Amino acid sequence: MARLNSKDIGKAVRQARRILGVTQKAVALTSGTGMRFIGELEQGKATCQLGKVLTVLNTLNVSLSLVLPGPQPIPRRQGKPCPPSRG
Repeated sequence: MARLNSKDIGKAVRQARRILGVTQKAVALTSGTGMRFIGELEQGKATCQLGKVLTVLNTLNVSLSLVLPGPQPIPRRQGKPCPPSRG
């Protein structure tokens, strides 16, 4: 999986906003941020606040996946099956 950077997130935000047909001002008002923040986010400014970025992504209904490095988790063991209920 490719590694994301702030420019990639900014491009995705701009693309989602345009697909939805909304302005930066509308996104700013809806997400409780400012137009300057939205502009800087779309430009890929690396110092944007993560909490606000996540709020904007949620506002635009954009999901973000995280893939952790390392081994895959061990599947949980199956317990003994429960005996059928009598009744």
